[in-house]
Amino acid sequence: MSGPPADDRHVPGHGRVEHVPGRTADDRHDPGPVDLVLARVELAGHPDLFRLRRHGQALCRALGLAEPERVRLVTLISEAGSSLLGAAGLSAEFAFRPSAPGPDRLEVRFGWAEEREPSAEIMAASRRLLDLCAHDRHRLVLGQNLPGPRSAEDLSARVQEELAALRGTDMSEELRNQNRELLAALEEARAQREELRRLNEELEETNTGVMALYKELSNELEETNRGVVALYADLEDRSRQLRLASAAKTRFWANVSHELRSPVNAVIALAQLLLAADADPLTGEQHRQVSLIASSGNTLLALVEELLDTAKAESGRLEPQLVETDLRTVLYQLRGTLSTAAGEGVELDIEDVPFPGRFTTDEVMLTRILRNVLSNGLKFTAAGSVRLTIRGEERTDGLWAVFTVTDTGVGIPEDQLDRVFEEFYQVRGTHQRGRSGTGLGLPYARRLSELLGGRLTLTSRVGSGTRVVIELPADPPAQGRPGTLGEGPLLRSVVIIDDDPDFVRTLGPVLDKLAEHTTEVTDSSQALRMIRTTMPDAVLVDLAMPAPDGYQVLQQIAAVPALSQVPVLVLTSTDQDTLDRSRLTRARAVLSKTHLTPERLAAALDVVRPDREPRPSTGTGTGTGTGSDTGTDTGSDSGAETDTGIA
Repeated sequence: MSGPPADDRHVPGHGRVEHVPGRTADDRHDPGPVDLVLARVELAGHPDLFRLRRHGQALCRALGLAEPERVRLVTLISEAGSSLLGAAGLSAEFAFRPSAPGPDRLEVRFGWAEEREPSAEIMAASRRLLDLCAHDRHRLVLGQNLPGPRSAEDLSARVQEELAALRGTDMSEELRNQNRELLAALEEARAQREELRRLNEELEETNTGVMALYKELSNELEETNRGVVALYADLEDRSRQLRLASAAKTRFWANVSHELRSPVNAVIALAQLLLAADADPLTGEQHRQVSLIASSGNTLLALVEELLDTAKAESGRLEPQLVETDLRTVLYQLRGTLSTAAGEGVELDIEDVPFPGRFTTDEVMLTRILRNVLSNGLKFTAAGSVRLTIRGEERTDGLWAVFTVTDTGVGIPEDQLDRVFEEFYQVRGTHQRGRSGTGLGLPYARRLSELLGGRLTLTSRVGSGTRVVIELPADPPAQGRPGTLGEGPLLRSVVIIDDDPDFVRTLGPVLDKLAEHTTEVTDSSQALRMIRTTMPDAVLVDLAMPAPDGYQVLQQIAAVPALSQVPVLVLTSTDQDTLDRSRLTRARAVLSKTHLTPERLAAALDVVRPDREPRPSTGTGTGTGTGSDTGTDTGSDSGAETDTGIA
């Protein structure tokens, strides 16, 4: 680039601004806007540095730079010129760079002929304090962004005015100006230090307050944590008490129901004998009274069965027996059973349609669910109808059966819709008078629906009736359904411990299909030694044996850590409600000795699953007796005694 001689008579001083297509060091290949060269100073000695500072201050004022930015830029270009002084052909060029598209910028471009590096300290300070710092071995560009855009005419006029003022200023005046600026900068720095000191004091006071508050909050939090820990311990204790109370309630239901069932059956049987055609004739009054006894006995027996099933469901001992079911047969039985329960002026309408597909469920549980819901509707419907409809519904997880029971009865208040599913709760109101019930019907029906893999929902409005929807999968998961063994035995070896050789011989063919090798132990005192010697895949233990009995054998097995992974099944012919289940925690499941099959044993040992490939049980048994695996008697219905895992 060409420029004016290094004195006060520059191009702008003659009223002309020369446009030069200059580029910064890092923008030389960018076709951006054309720069305006404002002044050029040749730097041959120290007096030239004085002129460099004067031109820098004048141009900064002309371009509107604030005092702090002006002091920084002038100081740094002076120090940069001083560090480069002595380089051949050294010059400094002041240029205005228009925005493209950023802010306008004043650039000072040093150039020299020989290879020389600027001072590292000057470069570090420039990068920290200025908006632009770029260099190579022959060029250094320092730049400061300018406030706001400006026109070329305005820029030219202000530059001419400032440069013209330089011609009348001598060196002493310039030094006084520089001293004034330096004093102003020092005063500003002192004010900033004072402000910083004040802010530090305020920050220290704030920190002191924060620390005090933190300590106070920490103490409160620690105290709260102690209270929470104490509350948690109290809640844990109360939860344990509630669990014990619930378990006691369940045992009470089961025991009372079981004890009541035998005498109730006896009452019903005797009443039926008295009413039989070949019995001694009864008078009309006697016949009416005995019929009332039989009817009341049947009602009581149904309530006892509900209590017993509810207790079993709560303890996890009620398992569905899934079989393919003919819905039309179930509905036909319901019509016959409930036809006499409909009062005068009430129509019982049970739809007679075939189900669109295969339907697998527990027929006894399904019958009880529908009977309870329909009976409830008939009980609280004085006029109108109780209607049951069935439809199939395809969902993402397969075909579902949807049973809908609607009635035109008294309805249920909205605030009590949830409470009707509490056991023994009955809705308050005049409509309840004269209608017997225990409050178990709906809770029992919902629990059975959930056991079958479905759900029961209820909607109602006072005076408009009630609608109950039972949704059940048409092909539920195969839990509780007998599986298939596949080809060949599934286990390597099994040990059976039983003092009845006849039973062991009878069970032999069953075990041959399950295991490759069976070890029979009729002397229970040798059981533990035999188990530790053979390390079988499963152990079958009878409870009723001479000492040590089955309970003691289970205790011996549980005491050996090496046997923790061996699954144990308990075989018994006694009533399971009489068992001491607290001593059966080591058993995987409790099975009745009747109807034992390879499929039942395999399912209880968890070595086969329906519709899946069999898998060996070695190493898979938990041995903890959690009750997650249950064996079920496929020869019994849901209402009868079932084999269960240990709860």
